Amino acid sequence: MIGFHPVLQVSGGIDVGMGIDVFQLVLHAGPMVKFVLLLLLLFSVISWGIILFKAKTLRRALVEDQIFLELFWAGGSLGHIYKESRHLERSPLAGLYRTGFTELSKVRKDQSRAPVSAEGAGDSPRNIDAVGIENTRRALHRAKLSQMTILTRSLSFLATTGNATPFIGLFGTVWGIMGSFRGIGLRGSASLAVVAPGISEALVATAAGLAAAIPAVIFYNYFSNKVGLREAEMENFTIDFLNILDREVARKSQEL
Repeated sequence: MIGFHPVLQVSGGIDVGMGIDVFQLVLHAGPMVKFVLLLLLLFSVISWGIILFKAKTLRRALVEDQIFLELFWAGGSLGHIYKESRHLERSPLAGLYRTGFTELSKVRKDQSRAPVSAEGAGDSPRNIDAVGIENTRRALHRAKLSQMTILTRSLSFLATTGNATPFIGLFGTVWGIMGSFRGIGLRGSASLAVVAPGISEALVATAAGLAAAIPAVIFYNYFSNKVGLREAEMENFTIDFLNILDREVARKSQEL
């Protein structure tokens, strides 16, 4: 492999070839710079693990949401939809529906077991079901918050990586340059051949910080947009589900 080899003219008239080898720069870096590079490598590895995991999770959530919506709008009974959606474990919409249906079933079961008092003898079925719908509304809200917690999990680490790693790399660079200037003072020489190696070793830390930060920022914004779409879809589904329950209550009221 042909590399770029700049030639430096030193005071003695000797040409010195300097090959650009990142591994060699890291190998000859100071202990603090090596520690910074190791820390940046750790950030980068964890970030890429999160990126791959979130990409797989959000893709599966989108696919299963589409399957659930086809099932939901197929026109089956609420109980049938509940049974058929139990295998859609990664679908936020399916999880939302199962939570709402379970809460609604509990309310109706409790109301059917409760004795009818003289004060409640005049309550209409619509009023009784309205209580169940309100409880279902609160359950759906809690379920949406729970699903959002799952969807946004680990995204904060990507944000932290994008914000912190450039400064960590800059710290390593500043520390390395300080060491280079200290070496210049001890040698009493400020030629380019003396200064350049130390500075190039120090700048590796800045490059490593940017290499860790750029993917983290890009995918954080990408995943945040995808999560925002899932949140909007859950909000729309909540409205549609509650509207269906309202129409069911109205229909039962008219039949009675």
